[in-house]
Amino acid sequence: MSVRTRVLSATSALLLFVGCGSSAEGGGTNATTAELGRQAAATYARIAFGSYNDSLEAAQAMDGALTDLSNAPSAASLDAAKTAWLAAREPYLQTEVFRFYDGPIDNPIDGPEGAINGWPMDEQHVDYTRDSAASGIINDTELPINEATLRGANEDGGEENIAVGFHPIEFLLWGQDSSDPSNGLPGQRSHTDYVTEGGTNENQDRRGAYLDLIGDLLVDDLRTVVDAWSPDDSSNYRADFVNGDWDAALEKMLTGMIVLSGFETGGERAQVALDNGDQEDEHSCFSDNTHRDMVQNARGVQNV
Repeated sequence: MSVRTRVLSATSALLLFVGCGSSAEGGGTNATTAELGRQAAATYARIAFGSYNDSLEAAQAMDGALTDLSNAPSAASLDAAKTAWLAAREPYLQTEVFRFYDGPIDNPIDGPEGAINGWPMDEQHVDYTRDSAASGIINDTELPINEATLRGANEDGGEENIAVGFHPIEFLLWGQDSSDPSNGLPGQRSHTDYVTEGGTNENQDRRGAYLDLIGDLLVDDLRTVVDAWSPDDSSNYRADFVNGDWDAALEKMLTGMIVLSGFETGGERAQVALDNGDQEDEHSCFSDNTHRDMVQNARGVQNV
């Protein structure tokens, strides 16, 4: 168990203790209980900042690998980019407990969650698939590959029209998953999709530019969340969270934990993929590799 996991477990236990704390005579809140609540809020904010900062640093490393692939496509640079994506995905997944209460990541006004982790994804919105060789923004040469285009295209015309974030990067690295589900393999995109002379498929230069740009945008979006939880800013979200109503802060903490562990992971992700058996939903929870194993194992248990 990691240090962060142990701290989160301890914080959860503290929250339960605080929630059961006694009230002072006359209906007022016990001073010790209030202090514990404020300490729990401060601990949670510290973990949130550290978790998002870890995610940002991993995304920056991935962004560099994506640039390397775009500039010099090869089997080695593609493999390096995939490895960097998997390394960046892990710390981000650990931050999802900080969602579901309209905090910095998913507030309804300008929260970047949909630009970071939007899912499910219609792959034809971005690039070719086995059913449509000329589909997607990449193959529409009238569309410029720039920030305005890609941000404007995210969820444009439907919530599955995801154009930026972790999952389009994943698709542009691994390609469409069209393998036999029994072999446990992810998509098999070749680095030659990025080779501009003698490569495979069309618009290789646009594909590389697209991949490079959405890596930059992901870093930018994660940085906004890191800044919101930074202890160095006395006027950001963290300052209000720690110094404001501690009871409301505890409610938000528990809301994130409960919704993620129950409705989101158990229902929206694992159960949907398990029920519909759709190959495109196999990696809706983690990466192609890890989630496929989880879903196939669950199917095996059900069939015993």
